[in-house]
Amino acid sequence: MAMDHVEALECTVCGETYDPDAPIYTCPNHDGVTGILDVVYDYDLIDERFDADLDGHIESQWKYEAFLPVDEDAEIVTLGEGGTDLFEAPNLSAELGVETLVKDDGRNPTGCLKDRATSVAVTKAAHADQDVLTCASTGNAAASLAGYAARAGLDARIFVPEDAPAGKLAQPLVYGADVLAVEGSYDEAYDLSVAATEAYGWYNRNAAINPFQVEGKRTVGHELAEQLHVRGEMADWVAFSMGDGCTIAGAWKGLKEFADLGYVEDTPKMLGVQAAGAPAIHDAFHDLPEGDPVAETLADSIAVGRPRNTVKAVRALRESEGTAVRVSDEEILEAEVLLGSTEGIYTEPAGGTALAGVRTAIEEGPIEPDETVVVVSTGFGLKDTESANRATGEATRIKPSIEEVNALYSE
Repeated sequence: MAMDHVEALECTVCGETYDPDAPIYTCPNHDGVTGILDVVYDYDLIDERFDADLDGHIESQWKYEAFLPVDEDAEIVTLGEGGTDLFEAPNLSAELGVETLVKDDGRNPTGCLKDRATSVAVTKAAHADQDVLTCASTGNAAASLAGYAARAGLDARIFVPEDAPAGKLAQPLVYGADVLAVEGSYDEAYDLSVAATEAYGWYNRNAAINPFQVEGKRTVGHELAEQLHVRGEMADWVAFSMGDGCTIAGAWKGLKEFADLGYVEDTPKMLGVQAAGAPAIHDAFHDLPEGDPVAETLADSIAVGRPRNTVKAVRALRESEGTAVRVSDEEILEAEVLLGSTEGIYTEPAGGTALAGVRTAIEEGPIEPDETVVVVSTGFGLKDTESANRATGEATRIKPSIEEVNALYSE
């Protein structure tokens, strides 16, 4: 019964199914990476095997191992990912005018939510005797893959756009990865990583095409369901920023699974937020004409011009009866400072994007004053200090004199 709780990989476009143990990333019935696959489970078997108490005590995401698509005898590659706090946010709530909670996934081992997916990917790669792992990244996935590959004793070869933040590139280099800065956009780096996978047989961690990556991200949904259950009330909304669409899709799948199995009574509506300069999923959800595949935003983690998981992301928004909004870079920076100055949580621009979207949804609808909202911070702020400096300005310079302090603070 190695992985008998996983029934199939199913194409999100045509419904064709494949053996979950087959070496396949996308459905070959479609050009390029259009045929994104979904993992289909035997939930009766999962329910039978999952016996953990939903008491809010979550040491790591592997509390939900019964839900994860790994072989029973696989040695788990972990750095203690998951189990992140869900914070009450009274100061932020007062500022926004609605009850707000914050799920701080910037506290994961390499500083981002992507560690949830990477732990699953590297576990599967190591179990399959893969020696080299690859992905394309604007920074967070690069660091995550590099860290977990180092943990497993595997090689990581990572493709990044040339304008990726220097701070984010330092991290995978410290972890010992080969970091290849591609002279072009994230989409060009992505295409090159796929070509290298096909040419050399490397294991590709790209969450948009590796069907098992979204499955790791489900655990943020499982945790939210459990934490809100312990709190005594399901939130009305959960807000995520969107790039490729994998994270919001995975989170919704996890939330829905717990409700469908009767572990919790209800599900929230999903609020998907994109930068105005990279709005492809937002536009698809609202049936707007498809624009140029551009990605012009300082929120590099979600700077994706051609999202590969649009189908799953839009499905999550519609099934949850949620919606999508877009926000400007200025609003993203303001939200990054707002979260830090009200609750002491330092988020990167992608996390600020989720909060900026909540502000927009409160001001313009559909979030109502009597509702509860969870903002998910997907990455730690130290990953992009340049944007933070742009948001706050520089430190105030003074001479080493008490008179200078008096000049600033005396009435």
